[in-house]
Amino acid sequence: MLWGIILVMAIFQYDREREYRVNNIKEQLSLINSRIMDAYETDMDINQFMLFISRYFSDNVYSGLRITVYDERNVPIYTIGPLLPRTSADGSMADELLHAEEWGVGSFLRKRVPHDDSGGYGSDREFLFSSHTSSDGKIEVFTSLPYSVSVASALSTGSGMWIFILSLSVIVTVIAFITSSVVSKNVRLLRDFANRAARDKDFVADDAFPHDELGDISREIVHLYREKIKAIEATEEEHRVAIAATEEKMRLKKQLTNNISHELKTPVGAIKGYLDSIVENEDMDDGMRRNFLLKAQQHMNRLCSLLNDLSTITRLEEGKKILMFESLNFHSLVFSIAGELEKSPLLDGMKFVHDIPADCMVKGNQSLLYGALSNLVRNAEAYSRGSEIGIRCADVTDRLYTFEFWDNGVGVADEYLPHLFERFFRIDKGRSRKNGGTGLGLPIVKNTIVAHGGTIKVSNRPGGGLMFTFTLQRWRDDMTACEEDSSDDYE
Repeated sequence: MLWGIILVMAIFQYDREREYRVNNIKEQLSLINSRIMDAYETDMDINQFMLFISRYFSDNVYSGLRITVYDERNVPIYTIGPLLPRTSADGSMADELLHAEEWGVGSFLRKRVPHDDSGGYGSDREFLFSSHTSSDGKIEVFTSLPYSVSVASALSTGSGMWIFILSLSVIVTVIAFITSSVVSKNVRLLRDFANRAARDKDFVADDAFPHDELGDISREIVHLYREKIKAIEATEEEHRVAIAATEEKMRLKKQLTNNISHELKTPVGAIKGYLDSIVENEDMDDGMRRNFLLKAQQHMNRLCSLLNDLSTITRLEEGKKILMFESLNFHSLVFSIAGELEKSPLLDGMKFVHDIPADCMVKGNQSLLYGALSNLVRNAEAYSRGSEIGIRCADVTDRLYTFEFWDNGVGVADEYLPHLFERFFRIDKGRSRKNGGTGLGLPIVKNTIVAHGGTIKVSNRPGGGLMFTFTLQRWRDDMTACEEDSSDDYE
């Protein structure tokens, strides 16, 4: 196919080259006619000018040049070489002259059928013809160049062009072969790459491509493929994580539902049992009846506490985006809780100490933070078995306060620490219910801190007891009373 294209191009180029050489001769003949017309219109001696032309073209390709000038009566007035008649043997006017009379010029390469030996149109040779008519129409110039050996040589493209075409063909063939080999290698490598990728997505891609433009493109394709695989794997991993998170959320939701149901059944069942006993035993003495009512009241109070805690934790989780915050003096809040604890039997002999700077201004919701600190106090009182609890400011930055809430009790085993903030988690379930705990105190504490844009963690103190370390945002003048999802930046 390549050689076919080269052959077509060679023929085309040959025709163009020959046409170019023919046009050069035709232009020369037309130029001679124009010079004769210029001599006529400037009143020069045309005969002398034609003699000059005859001598000038005597030793070149135009040595056989024939020129005939006709006047308006169709009489030849000047001639070089044999006379060129205006008409052929049948009396028809030459096409060149017809064209010249209509447009002022005519020029053709023509072949004539032989019928006489006059050297005119009947010659058995090809002729190059050119004609021109003066602007006043009084004279006509008729020029002819027989197709001689010298003319043929001038029109011939020669062997040089064919040698050039052949050389060019060889060079193009070699270049095409080399290029095809390189392209084929890259295509072969890409094909193998595609086949391996189709069979096994985990294979290691080979980058053994040539260091050229095609090789660069091939490497880019491989790179894009790798990036696509990575993106697919990342998407699949995200999908797996999302599925796992959804499953975990459903599991926790189911567990929470079961825990709530279980926690509600205990006080409800106890209340029902005591009330049924009172109703069914009409002869029950007043002391026992009063004792049963007090027991029912205690379980009712525990049920109310449980419902209140469930409401609080639900509000924290679902409505934290619309919580109202304000500039809150945390020192004043802790000082107020300390004063209430002194008047309350809640601590049961335990000592509460605090060390909070007087100008400790935090971004907070007073009722929620009050509830969180109260839950920490109740948790320490119920489970620490210590003699002292306290809270202090451990660190301060441009954005955060860090606080430590501690007790000097027994602490908990390390394996239980990650679960302390889980809902309804109890180390000693029987003791927890005896103390009236709902199992939601510490989860409420965590959700409160997170809703305020802080973090919280728990650890055992080296000297005994638990240490709750949590952060709260410092109040800035540019803060608003209600900020959406402020916890996202600090979790």
